[in-house]
Amino acid sequence: MKEFKFPEKEEWGNILKRPTSDIADIEDKVIPILEEVRLNGDEALRKFALSFDNILLNEFEVASAEIDSAEAKLSKELKEAIQVAKNNITQFHQAQIQDPVIIETMPGVQCWRKSVGIQKVGIYIPGGTAPLFSTVLMLGIPAKLAGCEEIILCSPSNHPAILYAAKLVGVTRVFRVGGAQAVAAMAYGTQSIPQVYKIFGPGNQFVTAAKQLVSKEGVAIDMPAGPSEVAVFADDSAVPSFGAADLLSQAEHGYDSQVVMVTTSDTFLLKVKEEVSRQLEELPRKDFASKSLENSKAILVKDRREGVEILNEYAAEHLILSVENAEEISEQIVNAGSIFLGNYTPESCGDYASGTNHTLPTNGFAKAYSGVSLDSFVKKITYQKITKEGLVNLGPHVQEMAESESLQGHANAVKVRLDSIK
Repeated sequence: MKEFKFPEKEEWGNILKRPTSDIADIEDKVIPILEEVRLNGDEALRKFALSFDNILLNEFEVASAEIDSAEAKLSKELKEAIQVAKNNITQFHQAQIQDPVIIETMPGVQCWRKSVGIQKVGIYIPGGTAPLFSTVLMLGIPAKLAGCEEIILCSPSNHPAILYAAKLVGVTRVFRVGGAQAVAAMAYGTQSIPQVYKIFGPGNQFVTAAKQLVSKEGVAIDMPAGPSEVAVFADDSAVPSFGAADLLSQAEHGYDSQVVMVTTSDTFLLKVKEEVSRQLEELPRKDFASKSLENSKAILVKDRREGVEILNEYAAEHLILSVENAEEISEQIVNAGSIFLGNYTPESCGDYASGTNHTLPTNGFAKAYSGVSLDSFVKKITYQKITKEGLVNLGPHVQEMAESESLQGHANAVKVRLDSIK
């Protein structure tokens, strides 16, 4: 980890820079993939599976028999853990369901808003260095609760836990396709894979670029996102071994992940760096974590106020507050995907089973975007109902406004009705 002690504010931009590749270069590689899938459908998917993954695919859809048999391949303990996670995630997202509230804005004029599930959604589950079956829960559960009619899952992985979780949450169909080509298949539809209206899920920078490119063509996506990241804010009340473990839990995601430690304590900074070195040696994914740590920062700040300010500038995907009065400090945080309070709230719990969603904005997008929630899977349709009395009360004001905007047709739509009432 690169260390910065009391950096000046004008240095923050460079210090907090993400380790992402040139997006233009990535898009140049992704655009031809999207185009070929759009034009050639399944034939293009077979070509890319062979060239990228060295796999010859005849059938893309995973058979129901294979999905049904996945459960038997998992340990009792893992199935129990997945069920606990499912229950907690369901409880948290179910509480987000809102009944329509009818507001009478003036006598005879009623307005309300109703949530309607997006009919067709696509879920992308990476299968490269780690089979993220937890993401199946995070996306499939709110999709089902929202009332989405068709939930398509694409993943290059054949891990039984992904198939088991897909069945558990009610995924409609599963396809063994990965990469930017899977995003293209869900965006445009192929002979085998149906087109969807919104695409969800994490992925590498090629998947992320594919999602952003298809979103320019009218296909909705959950959010712009990139490699995983965590920031930890610590003082002398924090436990160095906990802080080091939190940093490494994200660093092991991949080479381009980033972790940031912000602290008011020079003593803590020294201890946490020692702990990182010690714990790193015990990690099976040491190579990934080591590479990620090269992109990571340890920042010593003058006081809490400056710590909060630099964290709001960074806008972390995950933010752990291992400081005294963590809840009080959290009220000052305005830019973060998800916040973890105190020494006994590891980010891992949010990743898997506390109940909150782990699909969160990265790369600074937490300044303007929220993480995935039930709302991500619905459209909000507004309604209005006006009685004769309501039109008499409201109509003249609408006429006045429409005529002032030189839109006589709008005014007439009100006038003919008012004339009929008279």
